[in-house]
Amino acid sequence: MKTKSLLICFLLCIFATVRLFCQQIEDKVYKDHIQSVRLFPAGATFDAATDSPVIPLRPVKPLVLLFDDLAFDPELYTAKLIHCDADWQKSQLKDNDFTLTYNEFNIQDYEYSVNTRIPYIHYRFELPNVTKSGNYILKVYRQREESDVILTKRFMVYEDIFKVGASVVPPSQTSDRNTSQQINVVANYSAGEVTNPEGQIKVYIRQNQRWDNAKLLAKPTFMNESSKMLRYESFDGSNTFDASNEFRFVDLRFIRANGVNVANMRVETDVIFADGSIDKPRPETAYSQYLDLNGQYIVETKDRPGGNPEVESEYMLMTYRLAIEKSSKPIYLVGALTNWGEAPEAKLEWDSEMGVYSTSLLAKQGWYDYQYAYKENGQFVTQPFEGSYFETENEYEVLVYFRNLGSRYDQLVGYIYLHPNRRRP
Repeated sequence: MKTKSLLICFLLCIFATVRLFCQQIEDKVYKDHIQSVRLFPAGATFDAATDSPVIPLRPVKPLVLLFDDLAFDPELYTAKLIHCDADWQKSQLKDNDFTLTYNEFNIQDYEYSVNTRIPYIHYRFELPNVTKSGNYILKVYRQREESDVILTKRFMVYEDIFKVGASVVPPSQTSDRNTSQQINVVANYSAGEVTNPEGQIKVYIRQNQRWDNAKLLAKPTFMNESSKMLRYESFDGSNTFDASNEFRFVDLRFIRANGVNVANMRVETDVIFADGSIDKPRPETAYSQYLDLNGQYIVETKDRPGGNPEVESEYMLMTYRLAIEKSSKPIYLVGALTNWGEAPEAKLEWDSEMGVYSTSLLAKQGWYDYQYAYKENGQFVTQPFEGSYFETENEYEVLVYFRNLGSRYDQLVGYIYLHPNRRRP
């Protein structure tokens, strides 16, 4: 009996360890005091933080991690890289297979916030170079204790080995032509040692930097072995995305005045409260064209011109409200501000006094995009609240992975960025 109990405990420990590691292979913030986490290629423009964390293997373009710790004193935070396969499982590569130095990096670049009601420490970390392409996880933990994780972020490093092309076209299925966008892909694999294209090559498409609705193009619709060409032009909707609508937004760059779509701003001694205008569903309204950030957000303040918004912007408690009848289905706030619906605060609650759904989350001054959605079969569905129009401006990324014979990892051998109906310079 004692041996049996020990065996059960051992198996439970293994299960807990595996479960914890699986949770760490995703974009997630594990601590409430860690806010405004962003990972993006270093750029000179103020909106570089909205760019996707995808960089070429050569020439090297650094990725930058930014985050805030709502604290008075700095912590010792450590970063580590994890190489993953195309399906985001840890690859068989060892650390020294893809890193040039020991795979543990102290985050030493930080600044204190300047005269903010909620004090915080702003951290900046430039990721080290890697020697292999593919999918990666950046894991940040506290006091060199790898189990005490504060955040994990995905990023990709690609090589231009395969020639890849892609285009956005009206869907093949006539019923979806007004509401969806189809992405056709063509890949030439003549530069690789490919003997089994369907087994060695994987093609993924994602919309607006989201992984929750990314699509795997499992089987090409056309394959020409003589010209080493694959085409993915499905007729069953497997490469079709709901186009949705332009994102709603709130302008939180001001604290002494109400920004666009902000109904009320209350500045207290130690905290700031902001209430958004009451939103309404818009599934049947005519399509309206305007600029958005495709679900991302930008940190910026207009209260202190010429300063550093990363350390001078205030944090505020922002409340979002949606006016609909009480529903049996849970409703979520989706966008980068809630990690696309995965943050605990993403779920709206019914406010019986006002007769609306609402949720409140801590937000740094800036510009925030968002939408409302139901969650059905593990997927967020925005169309009942937002409508869907083929004309909507979205961004798409096509990622082509290749597993060489005898290789221990998936190379990212092709990358295409698409921005249909683009209106921003």
